[in-house]
Amino acid sequence: MTIHVDIARSQATLAELAAQAEQGEEIVLSRDGHAVAVIRAAEAPVQPRPSLRIGGLAHLGPLTDEEATLFLQPEADSPARQD
Repeated sequence: MTIHVDIARSQATLAELAAQAEQGEEIVLSRDGHAVAVIRAAEAPVQPRPSLRIGGLAHLGPLTDEEATLFLQPEADSPARQD
């Protein structure tokens, strides 16, 4: 539901209007019968997901030669891959 309020009245009841907006109401502020602003509840911020793209761990820095060698060698106890 939309609530229409004159700006002069809204100054005295701003806390009440904000509470109504939090409950899902849309508040239209008007001056001389013309809408000039809308108050509605803020959307919840979207939490960014961790990057799963190539280079997503680049902030950790480059691998040393030893780390790269260990990464590229299969584990001894893992079954051989057959393609």
